[in-house]
Amino acid sequence: MPPLRLPTPEVSIPQAPIPQVSIIVPARNEEASLGACLDSLTAQTGVTFEIIVVDDGSTDRTREIAQGFAGVRVISPELPPQDCAGKRKSWTGKNNAIVAGVKAACAPWLLFTDADTVHLPGSLARALEEAQNERADLLSYSPQQVVVTFAERAVMPVIFAELAARYPPRKVRDQNSGIAAANGQYILVRRAAYDAIGGHAAVVTEILEDVALARLFRNAGQRVYFRYGADAVRTRMYRNWAQLSEGWTKNLALLFPNPGRLALQSVFSWFAAWFAIGITASGARSHHFVWIAAAALWLLVYRRIRAAHFTTANNLLAIAVGLPMFAYLLLRSKKAHAKGQVSWKGRAYSVGTPGRSAPPELQAAKPIQRIENQGLRAEN
Repeated sequence: MPPLRLPTPEVSIPQAPIPQVSIIVPARNEEASLGACLDSLTAQTGVTFEIIVVDDGSTDRTREIAQGFAGVRVISPELPPQDCAGKRKSWTGKNNAIVAGVKAACAPWLLFTDADTVHLPGSLARALEEAQNERADLLSYSPQQVVVTFAERAVMPVIFAELAARYPPRKVRDQNSGIAAANGQYILVRRAAYDAIGGHAAVVTEILEDVALARLFRNAGQRVYFRYGADAVRTRMYRNWAQLSEGWTKNLALLFPNPGRLALQSVFSWFAAWFAIGITASGARSHHFVWIAAAALWLLVYRRIRAAHFTTANNLLAIAVGLPMFAYLLLRSKKAHAKGQVSWKGRAYSVGTPGRSAPPELQAAKPIQRIENQGLRAEN
């Protein structure tokens, strides 16, 4: 008679609770900034979350740094799929990394944030609460910009002043304004709404994927909420002139549909500001009333620059030398887009004409010689 076999008791394996937010950080050669970013993210409180770092082919210590944080999951994206001709589809590196991160995420809310951001304590919980209170399907913050070098301090206030003029946050929040924008350094989305519009898979060929994503949300009737977010996040986008010029060359002709005209306006504003200073000084000495008009002209230029939320010293530096530097970057960007190619983080991307998205077949990413020791950030 065979021995009796007692039934094996079923052992239930406790399932980890689903977090409220999945934080996705695409990173390519970000050893200079990733540690501070993950320090600030892992210290968030008041909300449950998971952190997924997508190492996009880094050749520095990016992956090692990410793996040094307990609880942070580090993955690598797959190569873009092939088309019917056997060629890799024309996905940008950042979009490909984000798509991989989304596939690994499980939360009902997704936060896309760049590796060069630093998040203030409790900001994630406050952002989630704000998104829910505003009934936002996409919430995006424009971070406080940290500037250190001369080039950063001179140029960044001008660029962000022009961005504030072209994409005013109050108009972006107005669902009927026709203006849609987001800042890829901080985008929080409701997963159901994100999936419904196709997510980053629907904008994989776009250089300005954040603005394109916001347009998709708006066109689908989803609510987009955008504001200046110094109370939540800050970032230092570039650390030297080489990084700054390459990054803005890639983006400016797409952000501003008439870069040549804007360059001319910037140079004119620069001349007007210096002319106003000269007239003000001369008029004040002679007690002539014309100095009042000149001072008013200078204040108009200053008022436009100060909308970017930089310090007074940086605003003055921007007026003194930043305006012509911005004009140069605009023309450089226009020229690069006219030639049909921009470079970013050691890769080259084919693009269309300024102000118009290139067809997918022209936006294939092509490898170029790697840019050494620059630690460039992910796309804006």
